[in-house]
Amino acid sequence: MANYSPGIRDNSGQLLSHLYNYLLSVSLRESQILTQLRQETAQQPMSGMQISPYQGQFMALLLRLMGAKKVLEIGTFTGYSALWMALALPSDGTLTACDMNEEYGAIAHRYWQTAGVADKITLHLAPALDTLDNLLATGQADTFDFVFIDADKVNYGHYYEKSLDLLRPGGLIAIDNVLWSGAVADPTITDPDTLALRHLNQALHQDDRIELSLLPIADGLTLALKRF
Repeated sequence: MANYSPGIRDNSGQLLSHLYNYLLSVSLRESQILTQLRQETAQQPMSGMQISPYQGQFMALLLRLMGAKKVLEIGTFTGYSALWMALALPSDGTLTACDMNEEYGAIAHRYWQTAGVADKITLHLAPALDTLDNLLATGQADTFDFVFIDADKVNYGHYYEKSLDLLRPGGLIAIDNVLWSGAVADPTITDPDTLALRHLNQALHQDDRIELSLLPIADGLTLALKRF
Protein backbone atom coordinates (compact mmCIF):
# COMPACT_ATOMS: atom_id res chain seq x y z
CA MET A 1 0.00 0.00 0.00
CA ALA A 2 1.37 3.41 -0.94
CA ASN A 3 2.52 5.57 1.93
CA TYR A 4 0.42 8.57 0.86
CA SER A 5 -2.07 9.96 3.34
CA PRO A 6 -2.68 13.71 2.98
CA GLY A 7 -6.21 13.32 4.36
CA ILE A 8 -9.46 13.27 2.50
CA ARG A 9 -11.56 15.85 4.37
CA ASP A 10 -11.26 19.52 5.18
CA ASN A 11 -11.71 21.07 8.63
CA SER A 12 -15.50 21.06 8.24
CA GLY A 13 -15.54 17.33 7.54
CA GLN A 14 -16.28 17.68 3.82
CA LEU A 15 -14.38 15.74 1.19
CA LEU A 16 -11.54 17.80 -0.26
CA SER A 17 -12.75 19.37 -3.48
CA HIS A 18 -10.30 17.62 -5.79
CA LEU A 19 -11.18 14.25 -4.25
CA TYR A 20 -14.92 14.99 -4.46
CA ASN A 21 -14.53 15.82 -8.14
CA TYR A 22 -12.56 12.61 -8.65
CA LEU A 23 -15.29 10.62 -6.89
CA LEU A 24 -17.88 12.06 -9.25
CA SER A 25 -15.69 11.46 -12.30
CA VAL A 26 -15.35 7.72 -11.67
CA SER A 27 -18.70 6.97 -10.01
CA LEU A 28 -21.52 9.32 -10.93
CA ARG A 29 -23.94 8.20 -13.64
CA GLU A 30 -26.31 11.15 -13.64
CA SER A 31 -28.69 11.46 -16.57
CA GLN A 32 -28.97 14.75 -18.43
CA ILE A 33 -32.38 15.54 -16.94
CA LEU A 34 -31.04 15.02 -13.41
CA THR A 35 -28.06 17.27 -14.15
CA GLN A 36 -30.35 19.97 -15.51
CA LEU A 37 -32.57 19.84 -12.42
CA ARG A 38 -29.57 19.94 -10.09
CA GLN A 39 -28.16 22.94 -11.92
CA GLU A 40 -31.46 24.81 -11.85
CA THR A 41 -31.86 24.03 -8.15
CA ALA A 42 -28.38 25.46 -7.51
CA GLN A 43 -29.78 28.86 -8.52
CA GLN A 44 -32.48 28.75 -5.83
CA PRO A 45 -32.01 30.74 -2.58
CA MET A 46 -32.38 27.54 -0.54
CA SER A 47 -30.12 25.45 -2.78
CA GLY A 48 -28.29 24.10 0.26
CA MET A 49 -31.28 21.80 0.88
CA GLN A 50 -30.37 19.85 -2.28
CA ILE A 51 -28.90 16.39 -1.73
CA SER A 52 -25.61 15.58 -3.44
CA PRO A 53 -25.68 13.69 -6.74
CA TYR A 54 -23.75 10.76 -5.31
CA GLN A 55 -26.28 10.46 -2.48
CA GLY A 56 -29.11 10.37 -5.01
CA GLN A 57 -27.33 7.65 -6.93
CA PHE A 58 -26.71 5.70 -3.71
CA MET A 59 -30.40 5.79 -2.78
CA ALA A 60 -31.39 4.71 -6.30
CA LEU A 61 -29.02 1.76 -5.91
CA LEU A 62 -30.65 0.85 -2.59
CA LEU A 63 -34.09 0.84 -4.23
CA ARG A 64 -32.87 -1.46 -6.99
CA LEU A 65 -31.19 -3.78 -4.48
CA MET A 66 -34.44 -4.03 -2.52
CA GLY A 67 -36.69 -4.36 -5.53
CA ALA A 68 -38.66 -1.47 -4.05
CA LYS A 69 -41.99 -0.56 -5.65
CA LYS A 70 -43.61 1.79 -3.12
CA VAL A 71 -41.66 4.79 -1.82
CA LEU A 72 -42.46 7.69 0.51
CA GLU A 73 -40.51 10.94 0.53
CA ILE A 74 -40.91 13.52 3.30
CA GLY A 75 -39.46 16.79 2.04
CA THR A 76 -39.27 17.04 -1.75
CA PHE A 77 -37.93 20.56 -2.50
CA THR A 78 -37.42 20.82 -6.29
CA GLY A 79 -37.82 17.08 -6.83
CA TYR A 80 -34.20 16.02 -7.43
CA SER A 81 -34.10 13.16 -4.91
CA ALA A 82 -37.59 12.06 -5.96
CA LEU A 83 -36.45 11.98 -9.59
CA TRP A 84 -33.48 9.77 -8.74
CA MET A 85 -35.78 7.37 -6.91
CA ALA A 86 -38.60 7.40 -9.45
CA LEU A 87 -36.15 6.56 -12.24
CA ALA A 88 -35.00 3.56 -10.19
CA LEU A 89 -38.52 2.23 -9.67
CA PRO A 90 -40.14 -0.32 -12.00
CA SER A 91 -42.88 0.80 -14.38
CA ASP A 92 -45.56 0.00 -11.79
CA GLY A 93 -43.68 1.66 -8.93
CA THR A 94 -45.12 4.61 -7.01
CA LEU A 95 -43.65 7.47 -5.02
CA THR A 96 -45.66 9.53 -2.54
CA ALA A 97 -44.00 12.93 -2.03
CA CYS A 98 -44.69 15.42 0.77
CA ASP A 99 -43.90 19.12 0.65
CA MET A 100 -45.45 22.51 1.36
CA ASN A 101 -44.03 24.79 -1.33
CA GLU A 102 -46.04 25.18 -4.54
CA GLU A 103 -43.26 27.02 -6.38
CA TYR A 104 -40.74 24.25 -5.77
CA GLY A 105 -43.40 21.67 -6.51
CA ALA A 106 -43.98 23.23 -9.93
CA ILE A 107 -40.27 22.95 -10.74
CA ALA A 108 -40.31 19.33 -9.60
CA HIS A 109 -43.34 18.42 -11.68
CA ARG A 110 -41.86 20.02 -14.81
CA TYR A 111 -38.78 17.80 -14.57
CA TRP A 112 -40.73 14.69 -13.59
CA GLN A 113 -42.90 15.22 -16.66
CA THR A 114 -39.89 15.65 -18.95
CA ALA A 115 -38.26 12.53 -17.50
CA GLY A 116 -41.42 10.49 -18.08
CA VAL A 117 -41.96 9.57 -14.42
CA ALA A 118 -44.72 12.01 -13.41
CA ASP A 119 -47.28 9.22 -13.50
CA LYS A 120 -45.33 7.39 -10.78
CA ILE A 121 -45.27 10.37 -8.37
CA THR A 122 -48.06 11.87 -6.28
CA LEU A 123 -47.08 15.16 -4.64
CA HIS A 124 -49.06 16.19 -1.55
CA LEU A 125 -48.78 19.93 -0.91
CA ALA A 126 -49.76 19.87 2.75
CA PRO A 127 -48.15 19.50 6.18
CA ALA A 128 -46.33 16.17 6.00
CA LEU A 129 -47.72 14.97 9.33
CA ASP A 130 -51.25 15.39 7.96
CA THR A 131 -50.35 13.41 4.84
CA LEU A 132 -48.77 10.64 6.92
CA ASP A 133 -51.82 10.47 9.18
CA ASN A 134 -54.04 10.20 6.12
CA LEU A 135 -51.93 7.37 4.70
CA LEU A 136 -52.26 5.50 7.98
CA ALA A 137 -55.99 6.20 8.17
CA THR A 138 -56.53 4.80 4.68
CA GLY A 139 -54.98 1.43 5.49
CA GLN A 140 -51.45 1.92 4.18
CA ALA A 141 -49.59 0.83 7.31
CA ASP A 142 -46.89 -1.78 6.64
CA THR A 143 -47.00 -1.23 2.86
CA PHE A 144 -44.09 1.05 1.94
CA ASP A 145 -40.74 -0.39 0.92
CA PHE A 146 -38.61 2.72 1.42
CA VAL A 147 -38.97 6.10 3.14
CA PHE A 148 -36.67 9.10 2.70
CA ILE A 149 -36.89 11.78 5.41
CA ASP A 150 -35.39 15.17 4.51
CA ALA A 151 -37.65 17.91 5.86
CA ASP A 152 -37.89 20.24 8.88
CA LYS A 153 -35.64 18.84 11.58
CA VAL A 154 -37.78 19.58 14.63
CA ASN A 155 -40.37 17.09 13.38
CA TYR A 156 -37.90 14.34 12.49
CA GLY A 157 -38.91 12.25 15.50
CA HIS A 158 -42.58 12.39 14.52
CA TYR A 159 -41.78 11.64 10.88
CA TYR A 160 -39.70 8.65 11.91
CA GLU A 161 -42.40 7.10 14.10
CA LYS A 162 -45.13 7.48 11.49
CA SER A 163 -42.79 6.26 8.76
CA LEU A 164 -41.97 3.17 10.78
CA ASP A 165 -45.69 2.43 11.03
CA LEU A 166 -46.09 2.86 7.26
CA LEU A 167 -43.03 0.75 6.42
CA ARG A 168 -43.31 -2.96 5.76
CA PRO A 169 -41.15 -5.35 7.78
CA GLY A 170 -37.84 -5.51 5.96
CA GLY A 171 -38.37 -2.02 4.56
CA LEU A 172 -35.82 0.77 4.90
CA ILE A 173 -35.93 4.35 6.20
CA ALA A 174 -33.19 6.77 5.09
CA ILE A 175 -32.84 9.94 7.17
CA ASP A 176 -30.81 12.88 5.88
CA ASN A 177 -28.69 15.51 7.70
CA VAL A 178 -28.18 13.43 10.84
CA LEU A 179 -24.65 14.80 11.40
CA TRP A 180 -25.83 18.40 10.83
CA SER A 181 -22.39 19.73 9.84
CA GLY A 182 -20.98 18.31 13.08
CA ALA A 183 -23.31 20.27 15.37
CA VAL A 184 -24.86 17.12 16.86
CA ALA A 185 -21.49 16.23 18.41
CA ASP A 186 -21.01 19.66 20.02
CA PRO A 187 -22.90 19.85 23.34
CA THR A 188 -22.60 23.64 23.38
CA ILE A 189 -24.93 23.90 20.36
CA THR A 190 -28.52 23.77 21.58
CA ASP A 191 -30.75 25.25 18.88
CA PRO A 192 -34.03 23.37 18.25
CA ASP A 193 -32.89 21.69 15.03
CA THR A 194 -29.68 20.37 16.55
CA LEU A 195 -31.46 19.18 19.69
CA ALA A 196 -34.06 17.35 17.61
CA LEU A 197 -31.43 15.59 15.52
CA ARG A 198 -29.32 14.73 18.57
CA HIS A 199 -32.37 13.27 20.33
CA LEU A 200 -33.34 11.25 17.25
CA ASN A 201 -29.84 9.84 16.82
CA GLN A 202 -29.78 8.76 20.45
CA ALA A 203 -33.28 7.29 20.27
CA LEU A 204 -32.53 5.26 17.14
CA HIS A 205 -29.39 3.87 18.73
CA GLN A 206 -31.60 2.31 21.42
CA ASP A 207 -34.53 1.32 19.15
CA ASP A 208 -34.79 -2.46 19.01
CA ARG A 209 -37.43 -2.29 16.26
CA ILE A 210 -34.74 -1.60 13.66
CA GLU A 211 -31.32 -2.55 12.34
CA LEU A 212 -29.24 0.62 12.24
CA SER A 213 -26.36 2.19 10.36
CA LEU A 214 -25.39 5.87 10.39
CA LEU A 215 -23.16 6.65 7.42
CA PRO A 216 -20.93 9.72 6.99
CA ILE A 217 -22.37 10.33 3.53
CA ALA A 218 -22.80 14.02 2.70
CA ASP A 219 -24.28 15.57 5.89
CA GLY A 220 -24.88 12.16 7.48
CA LEU A 221 -27.37 9.53 6.33
CA THR A 222 -29.02 7.09 8.73
CA LEU A 223 -30.35 3.79 7.39
CA ALA A 224 -32.93 2.05 9.59
CA LEU A 225 -34.20 -1.37 8.54
CA LYS A 226 -37.52 -2.38 10.08
CA ARG A 227 -37.12 -5.77 11.69
CA PHE A 228 -39.43 -8.65 10.83
